Amino acid sequence: MQKSTVYTRAIAGLALWFVFATQGVQAAGLLTPSDASVPPLELAEHHVDVDVEDGYAITRIEQVFANPHARDLEAVYSFPVPDKASVAEFTVWIDGQPVTGEVLEKKAARRAYEEEKQAGRDSGLAEQDGYKTFEIFVSPVRAGQDTRIRLSYYQPTHLDTGIGRYVYPLEEGGVDEAKLQFWTANDQVRDHFSFNWRIKSAYPVDAVRVPAQAGAVVTQIGSDEWQVRIDSRGHTAAPVNSETAPPPLPIPGQTRQQAFSLAKDLVVYWRLAPGLPGSVDLIAHKADPAQRGTFMLVVTPGDDLQPIARGSDWTFVLDISGSMQGKYATLVDGVQRSLRQMQTGDRFRIVLFNKEARELTAGFEHATPEAVERYSRELEQITPGSGTNLYAGLQLALKGLEAERTAPIVLVTDGVANVGETAQQIFLKLLERKDVRLFTFIMGNSANRPLLEALTDASGGFAISISNSDDIVGQLLLAASKVTHQALRGVGIEVEGLRTADLTPARVRSLYRGDQLVMFGHYWGSGEATLRVKGKIAGQEQVYTTRFNFPAAAHENPEIERLWAYAKIRDLQDRIDQFGEKADLKQAITDLGVEFGLVTDYTSMLVLRDEVYATRGIDRRNQRRLQVENAAQQARAQRPAQSRRVDTQQPMYQSSRPGLSGSGAVDGWWFLLLLPLFAVQLRRRPRAPRSA
Repeated sequence: MQKSTVYTRAIAGLALWFVFATQGVQAAGLLTPSDASVPPLELAEHHVDVDVEDGYAITRIEQVFANPHARDLEAVYSFPVPDKASVAEFTVWIDGQPVTGEVLEKKAARRAYEEEKQAGRDSGLAEQDGYKTFEIFVSPVRAGQDTRIRLSYYQPTHLDTGIGRYVYPLEEGGVDEAKLQFWTANDQVRDHFSFNWRIKSAYPVDAVRVPAQAGAVVTQIGSDEWQVRIDSRGHTAAPVNSETAPPPLPIPGQTRQQAFSLAKDLVVYWRLAPGLPGSVDLIAHKADPAQRGTFMLVVTPGDDLQPIARGSDWTFVLDISGSMQGKYATLVDGVQRSLRQMQTGDRFRIVLFNKEARELTAGFEHATPEAVERYSRELEQITPGSGTNLYAGLQLALKGLEAERTAPIVLVTDGVANVGETAQQIFLKLLERKDVRLFTFIMGNSANRPLLEALTDASGGFAISISNSDDIVGQLLLAASKVTHQALRGVGIEVEGLRTADLTPARVRSLYRGDQLVMFGHYWGSGEATLRVKGKIAGQEQVYTTRFNFPAAAHENPEIERLWAYAKIRDLQDRIDQFGEKADLKQAITDLGVEFGLVTDYTSMLVLRDEVYATRGIDRRNQRRLQVENAAQQARAQRPAQSRRVDTQQPMYQSSRPGLSGSGAVDGWWFLLLLPLFAVQLRRRPRAPRSA
């Protein structure tokens, strides 16, 4: 009876979250100056096409900007920067034909765009505003006409305890005050929105779900492919990856549907079948056997990290600043459920911060049902407001920890520090004073991910991005399963037998239960090599070893080159964030962006008329790279999923990879999988009279 009551409250709380969570959240969309001196354009169509395979995702977005006015206008479209992704294609249809953009140094690209705009010639520009947003500029959108664009970006995918997660980010989070004062965002798609997501996997997928999207249609296609479709017209949409395909035509007799809002992220989860072995996967690209190759290595450990039996002291550090409005309901719901999942012997503290920090609890509280319910109610009474003194929150959380007990710190924030100390180096020095693990849940797409990821990396913890459209409960339960198990600390990677270089990320501090290790690098030659993954478990040295072949030539995945380049850029940007902007680091990022066609803090993608590229002496290297990548993508689309596992002859792990069975996360996944059914039952159930 008690368990049923808790679950009923949980479902009711999550239902309320669906209603209120997105209020006050700034969404992606067309931007119009707030002084209203310029008439607004309209976003007529927005189509998203996603392919997930071989350890990475390719996202293509096609949009149609409509100008119903009597004069030419500039279109400005803004959307959040996806995690670990960079724009690789920006195409504008000019005179009915697609023209692909080229990457230049940022100031040079902006200068060329402004010159072309002043001359009245068609042009486009894709820029990155730090870690916050991508902004797309197109000029002109002709009076009374439409302009079509396409944007593509690549990003590695990641599995955690057998569950993959893809986010199409739309919620900007409303944390850029200067931008909000200057621009008004229109997040409505006037005519047609479609979202087509596909996964092709050599490892069997046994479930796919899309939370908070009742109109999503999930279909399994054969034994290795699944598809998700969302369509504002309520019918099956065609794929949008076509060079010259015209806009979809309306169905005869169909009336226009209500405009589709881009106010909420789209999140897709997929779950691999249980019992799969730990594995090593290699995806390589090497166009010429005599030249350098590029590789992506995915190590999925087996389940050999043992549970920790003793109780833990949990400190929750919660952001209640004004920018958390619209996200706070999600935060409270997740924390309440986490408290209710605590075990005998666990204790908890709750630290709150906005412009200053305070403790909600009186020191550590034993996780009794009474204490959990008391502080759950108190959390619900808080209204977010004021600035964000993240430093003060962490400083207070580090006080009063007992050295003999496991003391994880769970930080939940949108990570936009604007009061008190804000420099990354000061935060890192604060964490150096204590031997603690910091686990960060990053809420909102405009959060300062570089800062938060640097802090968690320095502490040996981990950071997880959370969307308002996410299964926050399942994410928190997965995190709990990591903290309550051993971890592989001080991870080192060695490759012997052939020459490798330029490995990235530069360092990996810890691997937790269910984690994957994704590594990029370059190699020369071919043949058998030995891979070793080293680290310490509970202070004892542990080495995992396997042998496999690197190919002499590989042509199926040319996108790996861009993925390596962007991973390297992230390493360089981390050094800038920590030590300041150095000329050599800035130039290295610029050179990589230009060579591999990537939009960064220092490079932008410029679209010009074909003849103007020649006039300005701009090499069409990105156009050539896209032609190779598109040909490879079309070839992969025609064949079944290919296994990339390379350690079958000498398995690196003897145990199966961690799954949901036997961990706390199993309840989170299946409970949320059935949530829509439960929510329907709650709506149908007659309400009992409320007692006095």
